[in-house]
Amino acid sequence: MQTDLIASLTLAAPEVLLALSGLALLMIGVFSGERASAIVNGLAVAVLIAALAIVILFPANGTAFGDAFVSNGFTRFMKALTLIGSIVALIMSVGFARQEKFDKFEFPVLVILSTLGMLLMISASNMLTLYMGLELQSLALYVLAAFNRDSVRSTEAGLKYFVLGALSSGMMLYGISLVYGYTGHIGFVEIANAISGGERELGVVFGLVFILAGLCFKISAVPFHMWTPDVYEGAPTPVTAFFASAPKMAAMALIVRVTMDAFAPVAHDWRQVIVFVSIASMVLGAFAAIGQRNIKRLMAYSSISHMGYALVALAAGTVIGVSGVMIYMLIYLAMTLGTFAFILAMRTKDGNVEQIDDLAGLSRSNPLLACIMTVMMFSLAGIPPLAGFFGKWYAFAAAVQAGLVPLAVIGIVASVVGAFYYLRIIKIMWFDEPAQPLLPVTGELKLVLWVSGAFVLLYGLIGGYIAGLAQTAAQSLI
Repeated sequence: MQTDLIASLTLAAPEVLLALSGLALLMIGVFSGERASAIVNGLAVAVLIAALAIVILFPANGTAFGDAFVSNGFTRFMKALTLIGSIVALIMSVGFARQEKFDKFEFPVLVILSTLGMLLMISASNMLTLYMGLELQSLALYVLAAFNRDSVRSTEAGLKYFVLGALSSGMMLYGISLVYGYTGHIGFVEIANAISGGERELGVVFGLVFILAGLCFKISAVPFHMWTPDVYEGAPTPVTAFFASAPKMAAMALIVRVTMDAFAPVAHDWRQVIVFVSIASMVLGAFAAIGQRNIKRLMAYSSISHMGYALVALAAGTVIGVSGVMIYMLIYLAMTLGTFAFILAMRTKDGNVEQIDDLAGLSRSNPLLACIMTVMMFSLAGIPPLAGFFGKWYAFAAAVQAGLVPLAVIGIVASVVGAFYYLRIIKIMWFDEPAQPLLPVTGELKLVLWVSGAFVLLYGLIGGYIAGLAQTAAQSLI
């Protein structure tokens, strides 16, 4: 028994590290006085980097805690993306939090606890672990959305996210109870075995739909997207950057695991749901963003459409499809972090600005910043040879190979429509009359902009290597 416990704790070393560190940092923050924020923030970044190092440098395969927790190539790949998203979002928050005077030590602690929930979600191998990880992540995110207590918009964003998040959690829990009632199991492997023989029960399909509804809420997929624009706009910008990156990685990984592990024998049923959600997300994200003038709301609808593109690859239900999802999420992470570093840098002498029109004439006052943002916008639009093009290529290629040609065609059309609002930002930066100039970018935001810009621009040089990693990791899942 003791040997099994030690083996389980070793397999879950990143999660154990984050859990213990979260509690320790909370105590350090309480007893450190006014210096608490800087100390806890630095330690939190160090802890997340240590967890990332464990994931990458000490790969371990197997199950733990009575098969409730699993580690394989796919989970490690997605955990690495999640941790990178958390690390960069936390680093980018330092300057903004200091300027807006909400640099409290609780912020990095909540990020640590939320990330712990995400890692548990990715490695969940039964429905209870899944739900516990999801709720741990969500409860911390609700607080983060409303973290700036002096802002009415932030408080409203937190309340909206909490109410709608509780609804989605209830739907998912109802779906889990239906699946348990009809199969008698909560483990992914056991559920797959129970529904693989003979005719599947209608109650299992209903349960699957409710579970997918709860998970689609977490990735802002239509029709469970309604919280996204308001929360993105209302939450403090570093929190929005966090929302748009790490939680999306974990939730998409969980959707892949639930469909390809637990419900693989009924792929025909969940594929219909995934196809509908992906089409709705791509189309709504493309058309609804056209009228947006606030750049954070525009990025919310952009996020909705990009989740639709990732689901196109998942709908294929193959190894190539899963690897396509992984590659797409990696590229999406780089593009999103780079874009939000730019949004955080949108600061004039009067304070931060969020309107797209405030970027007018940026190419004249700061041509280098305009060039990096132009690269990001072209990549988000899927223009070759930038990284965004390769992400969509892998997604659509997987769909075509699986015989889902109409889905790929709809995705291409939606991508063309969506290119309009990305190109409009480029036009405003390069051709409109100058507005009030933005302040020079310094420190951590400049580093994130350079690294993400270089990745997006030079992805073609390393794309083959990343595709190989993703395919190997996908094979470990299926």
